[in-house]
Amino acid sequence: MSLRIAAGAEGLEAPVEAPAIESIGIVGAGQMGNGIAHVCALAGLPVTMIDIRPEALETAMATIARNMDRQIGRKLITEEERDAALARIATGTDYALLGGADFVVEAATERESVKVEIFKALCPHLKPSAMLASNTSSISITRLAAVTDRPAKFIGMHFMNPVPVMKLVEIIRGIATDEPTFRAVERLAHRLGKQTATAEDFPAFIVNRILVPMINEAVYALYEGVGDIRSIDTAMKLGANHPMGPLELADFIGLDTCLSIMQVLYDGLSDSKYRPCPLLVKYVEAGWYGRKTGKGFYDYGQDPPAPTR
Repeated sequence: MSLRIAAGAEGLEAPVEAPAIESIGIVGAGQMGNGIAHVCALAGLPVTMIDIRPEALETAMATIARNMDRQIGRKLITEEERDAALARIATGTDYALLGGADFVVEAATERESVKVEIFKALCPHLKPSAMLASNTSSISITRLAAVTDRPAKFIGMHFMNPVPVMKLVEIIRGIATDEPTFRAVERLAHRLGKQTATAEDFPAFIVNRILVPMINEAVYALYEGVGDIRSIDTAMKLGANHPMGPLELADFIGLDTCLSIMQVLYDGLSDSKYRPCPLLVKYVEAGWYGRKTGKGFYDYGQDPPAPTR
């Protein structure tokens, strides 16, 4: 199907063909990976999700089922649609299971070294026509593509968290990404019911280039004693009409992820305004990553969660 008209060699316009994506592979069964599997399966696409830990796959399938049950309760889907979607998801621990996928999304932790090792191990198992994406929220797509055997078919497809709820997908082309791959991924995002924003391949792209420095500034405000945790969050919720305060949001995203993104920005742009707050570093060093560890700027072992400072 022709989705875009491009200039030909003699000034004539020629159609750009977007390859069909009819099967999905996902590497990583965490919060983002299982969310991507969820929306792809509901859209009628067969999904193969792999992870090195079998217990992570079990947890992911239970999470997907629970989240689909919530959608049933809100009358967004039916029980029949849930059952059909769950039946479309296969799981395993072997990269070879992704050999037939048209499109594979990496959704591992936000560390470049981890992603690089995944792509090196994954590529030999893929068919030549398969397209490849990273769900990275900040790391260079061009640099990740360069370690693969298919830079032209490599792209950034950054879903927002939680994937079944959030409507946006950022699409990021590396310097080598070809137009058919871009068009195919854009069409896939629309099939999943998402709206797209196209970002250039600069550190943290659009959303996190703006959002995470705001969170970092909120941590600086806490660090410098401008306000306490509750006051900072209340001020931004009621004063700026944000649905979550920045420190509450940091806990939701994961303080380790926030720190990783700030480090990418600081290293990539060499601007002191992106220096991670020392207090954010200390929380991560303590293993207080937020909701996923039970403690961050709030202690989630209490009801309601209590500030930790």
